[in-house]
Amino acid sequence: MRTLFYGTPGLAVPYLKLVAEESNVAAVITQPDRPMGRGLDTKPGPIKEAALKLNLPVFQPERPSEISREIQALNADLGIVIAYGRILKTDILKSTRLGHLNVHFSLLPKYRGSAPVPWALVHGEKKTGVSLFWLDEGMDTGPLFSQKEVEILPQENAAQVMEKLEILGLHLLKDALQKIAHGHYPQIPQEGTPSYAPLLKKSDGLINFENSATQIHNLVRGLILWPRAYFILKDSSGEKRISILQSALEPSSGAPFPAPIGTLLRVEQERGFLIQCGYGSSVWISRVQPEGKSPMGAAEFLNGRRLTMGQSLPLKRG
Repeated sequence: MRTLFYGTPGLAVPYLKLVAEESNVAAVITQPDRPMGRGLDTKPGPIKEAALKLNLPVFQPERPSEISREIQALNADLGIVIAYGRILKTDILKSTRLGHLNVHFSLLPKYRGSAPVPWALVHGEKKTGVSLFWLDEGMDTGPLFSQKEVEILPQENAAQVMEKLEILGLHLLKDALQKIAHGHYPQIPQEGTPSYAPLLKKSDGLINFENSATQIHNLVRGLILWPRAYFILKDSSGEKRISILQSALEPSSGAPFPAPIGTLLRVEQERGFLIQCGYGSSVWISRVQPEGKSPMGAAEFLNGRRLTMGQSLPLKRG
């Protein structure tokens, strides 16, 4: 079976290796080399590097439609798409005999879009999964080939959930390639109410401590890879962005609004600091990274700011 592989970041590399083992990869299509690092030198991305090591032909158009004739001339049976970063137009979708399969990290039709895992955690979902589906002209709307769910544990963050989903996705894709090779390619309509996972913005990480502790904890978990949940301190030295790397929930005391929002309720060396949130709730901030500095324990951070229990964080509001 002749295949095309579309992908760009490092998470797609194991999938490329799998497709190369299970099929004859006619070409790899990835995004153009971009400036990277402090020196902004133009370097190949992870998929290009992996493809060259596998001695596979590589195409790097800004958009695949620019080379639609070359792609069609490859006479591929199937396209595999994972984290490519570009929408495939009709001419590309029709360039293979069977169509294009996409690996998506959600239980479609939930969380269609570019950031399904972060948004699932931000919204407090208890389960997620991997959907292998056929691409059509819509945004993650095509029929399913297969789907499998996994549990999201209470303290797991987006990085940990992605580790599980990447392994699960490889199992689903290997099974699919073997079934397709034997002439079995199901198309199962998506069922349920769609939801969406739009592209993340830096501003999505700004914490509003008037929200509940659970909402804040879920924001920390969901945005740990990027852009990270953060708050802004405002004092005589100026404004500083403080990213939160780890948090934990505190069981409710049952007393609503025991202190003003932003008050430091407790400080412990190992656990960090407990801060008053909205709805009478509180959340532990355990590990932080101040702007321009290395990650550190939250208690150590407070010591450096000379803040103690009973005081309020000098938060920038509004």
